Amino acid sequence: MTPMEDPYADYDEIDETAELPPALGIVADDSRGSLPFALIHGEALVAAATWSLGESGVTPVDFTTSWEGIVAAEEPLVLHDSLCPMTPPAFIAHCVSTALAREAVVVGVRPVTDTVKKLTAEDGVPVLGETVDRSALVSVAAPIVLPPAVVAALDDWPSGDFAEIAGALARRFPVVSVEAPPVGRRVTSPDDVRLLEALSRSRIS
Repeated sequence: MTPMEDPYADYDEIDETAELPPALGIVADDSRGSLPFALIHGEALVAAATWSLGESGVTPVDFTTSWEGIVAAEEPLVLHDSLCPMTPPAFIAHCVSTALAREAVVVGVRPVTDTVKKLTAEDGVPVLGETVDRSALVSVAAPIVLPPAVVAALDDWPSGDFAEIAGALARRFPVVSVEAPPVGRRVTSPDDVRLLEALSRSRIS
């Protein structure tokens, strides 16, 4: 893959000299249609996401790895999304360190910037209601990091989209949300990919 600068390397809360403890990780591309194979900076989204995961110090695995083997490793597990292809390696490493330090699931999130309206019904007809306060809303991005104790408590690979996974984990375990940088946003369409490519262009060498 074309060498890339780490667009999160200047994040002032990360100690770049700290060595990341061993961790396993996987890039999810299932149930996402063909979008993971769209190109960004000349590479498939899934390839860019895999590069970021490996550069963070996480050891990539795939879903053919048995869950028993994942549990036996006694390492954090990083779930990365192929639709968050430009998530910086240093941010992934930061999330792993936070999960271990807090002994909690860590979820990368982005602030909600779109206007959100409540939907009500009048005489069976949907009607837009009041505007929802966005300050309390986030959208799930990536990664989701499971500390070893959480991995051991699960019976199988977490499944579903990342919002579903985060919600299911939050019902059983402590969860910490960490704001991802703008380039860590999740794309949902070819237009989103073009926007992310423009946003991250200055960070690619």
